Amino acid sequence: MLNILFPKICNGCKAPLLKAERIICTKCRHDLPLACHHRSGDPSMRNIFYGRFPLVEATALFRFQKNGITQEILHNLKYRGQEKISPFFGEWLGSELQTIESYGDIDMVIPVPIHRQKRRKRGYNQVTGFGMEIAKALEVPFSEKVLLKTSKTNSQVFKKRITRFGTDEIFTVPNADPLRNKHILLVDDIITTGATLESCATQLLKDSGAKISIATIAIA
Repeated sequence: MLNILFPKICNGCKAPLLKAERIICTKCRHDLPLACHHRSGDPSMRNIFYGRFPLVEATALFRFQKNGITQEILHNLKYRGQEKISPFFGEWLGSELQTIESYGDIDMVIPVPIHRQKRRKRGYNQVTGFGMEIAKALEVPFSEKVLLKTSKTNSQVFKKRITRFGTDEIFTVPNADPLRNKHILLVDDIITTGATLESCATQLLKDSGAKISIATIAIA
């Protein structure tokens, strides 16, 4: 009865979802511009960080397209309360990464944090579910307590690339002990210039002897 009165709709095209469909319809899933660097071997995402910090692996599920299905999905996730999008894509990517040898020695999954005020306003970190499901698939711990954000900044998702090369975001690692000599998978929703992920990785690498890999839902 509830599905009749309040039908579940696709987060990509707004069409009603069929009984067997979740989050996005079958057509939108097939239409997603997949990146999947872990399968293609495309080094373009890893090359973003060349000379910036040591990086083991880097992958994204799909490519961001302005005014397209990917923008609609990420808008729904970040600004329209559709939190369930995050674990949906985490399940998807996690099921693939668990079959990739180079991701087999991941020790911990850590999400890019958001400021506590933004989290209080939104009600959730849009990348938490994504990271949790990947950690579950890889059978490793997931932690939101290792890396914290201490400065508040406006959303940067749709800023022009040239204005995003630098970032004034400040991240801290209260206790580096859990990171000692670990292989960390740092996860986020979207990567553009890589400035935010670089800031996070720099903090995680300080005095820890850790290795960093990166996974995101989308790449711009």
